[in-house]
Amino acid sequence: MGLFDYYAVSLLSNPLNELFGYITKFFYNYFGNYGVAIIALTVLIRVCLIPLNITSQRSMIKSKTMQTKQAEIQRKYPNDKQKQQEEMTKLMQENGASGFAGCLLSVLQIFFIWPIFRIVSGPLHYLCGVSAENIEKIGNIAFNKGLLAEKYLSNIAQSNVPLIKILNENSEVLKMSIDGGFIKAGQVLDLHFLGIDLSDTPQWIPTRIAADPGRYLPLLIIPLLVTVTSIVPMLLSNRLNPDYKENKEKKERAKKNAAMNGQAPTDQAELMGKMMTFTMPVLMIVTSFSMPAAMGLYWIVGGIMGIITQLIVYYLFTKPYAIKKAELDAQKEAFLKSNKSGNGDVNKNNNKKQKNGKKK
Repeated sequence: MGLFDYYAVSLLSNPLNELFGYITKFFYNYFGNYGVAIIALTVLIRVCLIPLNITSQRSMIKSKTMQTKQAEIQRKYPNDKQKQQEEMTKLMQENGASGFAGCLLSVLQIFFIWPIFRIVSGPLHYLCGVSAENIEKIGNIAFNKGLLAEKYLSNIAQSNVPLIKILNENSEVLKMSIDGGFIKAGQVLDLHFLGIDLSDTPQWIPTRIAADPGRYLPLLIIPLLVTVTSIVPMLLSNRLNPDYKENKEKKERAKKNAAMNGQAPTDQAELMGKMMTFTMPVLMIVTSFSMPAAMGLYWIVGGIMGIITQLIVYYLFTKPYAIKKAELDAQKEAFLKSNKSGNGDVNKNNNKKQKNGKKK
């Protein structure tokens, strides 16, 4: 067994891939539709991540309440970065805040893309339960019949979507595979969803679309929806930020001050946020033209679930925090005004006493 063959087998036996494949197979058997099975799997994954979303939001809110103390630490140890870090870590531990939850959430969402890709690329193994060895034998049958290009043979155990199409469309290959004991009749999947073949890859080249418009035109809706459902959550995340209005006002003031001083305002976090907002959708739309449409469906449903999760977290935690913060700011402002007014009255009384003393 060569290095590539060993790598392929190890991927096929990956526990997470197998687990996701088993869950998807369960949903497929229950609903009887491949697209609905992908949707159900995506919803399940996103629901399981909701507690982590809540933990991340709580941690963010707690971090915001500690900004004053963090500023005091920076003023106390201006030239000792290590001491600053130690005190910051201690402060966050005492208040139960952690930036790791947000990082973990992002890492998990990226990490889960790989097993999903393995499932949509190799449904014969993960959903049908056909072994890698038997998949290769079926691939050889299709190749000998001139129905499968040689370039697909080396990777057919992992990417067997073309083989499923052949088994569905060519009764002779299907019969030979069944007679050879490589597959059972009930193991052949129907990969259609709402009139779209989810095993097909969306195309952007006009000549290819024109060659088979009935097949490729409907597929264009997948990259379009991928783009929309990837941009909206990012924009919504900024909009639902409890400090959105305050940050917007700060930016406006910074722009005016920068214009007066002849300098441009610099905000690394803002620049990074803008980069992510525009880069990720571009990356997704590019990859959606190079993967089976089922992968795009996963991203679309994931984006919708992301929007729903953001709204749940906002109304449960972020909005109450924003209301409480506004109340505290109003109380602080009223207190400062009353003190200012009181000091003004005291100054007036002192001035009167001084004038009376001079008259005497």
